[in-house]
Amino acid sequence: MATPELTAKIETARATVARLLDGLVSACFTNSFQAEDMVVLHLLREHRPDIPVLFLETGYHFAEVYQYRDEMTKRYGLNLINLAKESVGEHEKKHGVLFRTQPNECCRLRKVVPLFEGLENYDIWFTGLRRVQSPTRANLQVEDRFPLPSGKNILKVSILADWSDKDVWTFAKEHGIPLLSLYDRGYTSIGCEPCTALPADPNNLRSGRWAGAGKIECGIHIAEANH
Repeated sequence: MATPELTAKIETARATVARLLDGLVSACFTNSFQAEDMVVLHLLREHRPDIPVLFLETGYHFAEVYQYRDEMTKRYGLNLINLAKESVGEHEKKHGVLFRTQPNECCRLRKVVPLFEGLENYDIWFTGLRRVQSPTRANLQVEDRFPLPSGKNILKVSILADWSDKDVWTFAKEHGIPLLSLYDRGYTSIGCEPCTALPADPNNLRSGRWAGAGKIECGIHIAEANH
């Protein structure tokens, strides 16, 4: 059951969504179909059911993610937009298997470039980012201006910035939101299958990402990666 503190967070998130989506503003939401993203999706759909849902189609996701994405798209009638520059076959023919040799470059080509190009069509970008997800997100703001490579500034909004893991799971349970089956296997942060492992540090949800590569961010949320 939602605590008074969580109830207040929910009301604040709903108020932010209503304020920002009032009128004909052009907005989108990046969704990796993880738990927090499904909570944000629920809150956004209350106000704008047809909001564009951007999915980074790297071609390397878990089979469970693709199945869940398709099930949720059908269940909610999502306005899903899969972002990809080229197929995996074309990519690997041109660059080789970059996730093994140059994971940063793989992320840049398969995630960062397609997303930043896709965001050019919008003025507001909703995310499922939370401060507790990793040390790199500890100072996350609910609303922030984010510069795209073109020079355009987009309003980046993370309505769950101060939500805990328990907050997310409580909301999902109380609102009947089915969650990705990979959580049952112990995963806490889920990206592309070759670069996702079980968490190495229970206090860092993203510690299973890019194990041994010295990184915990793909670059899509780092403004410096734009330049």
